[in-house]
Amino acid sequence: MTVTRSLTLFVLAAIAEIGGAWLIWQGVREHRGWVWIGAGVIALGLYGFVATLQPDSNFGRILAAYGGVFVAGSLAWGMILDGFRPDRYDVIGALICLVGVGVIMYSPRTG
Repeated sequence: MTVTRSLTLFVLAAIAEIGGAWLIWQGVREHRGWVWIGAGVIALGLYGFVATLQPDSNFGRILAAYGGVFVAGSLAWGMILDGFRPDRYDVIGALICLVGVGVIMYSPRTG
């Protein structure tokens, strides 16, 4: 159950952070205005909160692992909302990052 909870929190964190950054991007680069920017700032704040709910108590480990989730999630977000089409190197890189998440977060540790 702890792995499932952790993975769920990583997905929620990715939605909040990537979504927040995307909203700010839309507000600034696509001239959608301050409401979009403000919503993005709120979403980024929610990301910071969600990250603290991870079962592991090591900040560095959580943020390092989340980096891999962010890479894969950013590509997926771009595909879904912006019509981005990753090439095979994008996909390979994202898979490598997700393997890294698994190694960092879910490898058996002693002590």
